[in-house]
Amino acid sequence: MHTTPELNHLTLGFVPLLDATLLVIARERGFFSEQGVEVSLSRENAWSTLRDKVAAGLLDGAQMLSPMPLAMSLGLERAPCDTLAPITLSRNGNAIVLSESLCQQSGAAMGSDPADSARAVGAWLGQHSGPHRPRLAMVYPFSCQHYLLREWLSLGGIDPDRDVELVVLPPPRMVAALSEGQIDGFCAGEPWGSLAAHQGVGQLVASGAQLWPDHPEKVLGVTRSWAHHYPATLAALIRALVAASDWLADSPDNRRQALEWLALPPYLDRSVSHLDTLPLGVAPIHQRLFGPGVLRPDVEAMGRIAEQLDRSLRHLDRALDIPTLHECYAPVHFDAAMHQ
Repeated sequence: MHTTPELNHLTLGFVPLLDATLLVIARERGFFSEQGVEVSLSRENAWSTLRDKVAAGLLDGAQMLSPMPLAMSLGLERAPCDTLAPITLSRNGNAIVLSESLCQQSGAAMGSDPADSARAVGAWLGQHSGPHRPRLAMVYPFSCQHYLLREWLSLGGIDPDRDVELVVLPPPRMVAALSEGQIDGFCAGEPWGSLAAHQGVGQLVASGAQLWPDHPEKVLGVTRSWAHHYPATLAALIRALVAASDWLADSPDNRRQALEWLALPPYLDRSVSHLDTLPLGVAPIHQRLFGPGVLRPDVEAMGRIAEQLDRSLRHLDRALDIPTLHECYAPVHFDAAMHQ
């Protein structure tokens, strides 16, 4: 078994979101270098672009939406590409945001029960049916954001396919699209929900943590072929990301330093200027980047997500392949890297 990384330089993709933090820390704090790999981070604004670059070998790996490795392996929306999620990067982190005008008209507001805001919108829609359905955006068809949005709508008796229009937008486009009236709401990861609220163009009305507590949100994704050819490099990446998570947990000063790195132009730039520190573990979003069990892949924790993907497959007269699910999210690479 190799102990020295087979690759000494590689490129990982990311989308500008707070849950890219561990990748940024591992690079800026030097944890990748300490493991013998030099890592360049490539900012990608759309998940479909990132997905295709990983599949084509243009990226060695990337921060991915947690359902994406399974969707890629099953050939949903593109040719099948066996993809693995050897480490989880974050849990929770999503917010459902509605425009100021829709909140005012419907009375939807953030509360302890996400069904309250959904029912408010449902009641308003029942009284104001017309040719123009509210347009709500999510980041990718096979994403927690899409599934959470549909679940929230159903709590209010709203049919996601009949009563509203669901569209796909890259996360960095959400706030501008809401401000310009192109959409009436969205579900996306931070910092985009809190930024919409800070700019006064939208209000948070529910969170992913309320709907699916502690769900895996982002993972590191690599193709199975890449993992097979470069096992020591993958182990080095895992150890560096675990070190980044431990460092982040150490002190508030470290979290402030991480935010300063995220605010650099190559990463999230001005989209985090409204934050004083990383709001980790804070209600209502409860984003988690560190803590016991957060990073280790967990097939059982993917249960709700697997159900949604199975539903998508059944529309195509297919069924979820359970061995593929278990291979995608097996902790074998994580445990090997951490000598567990």
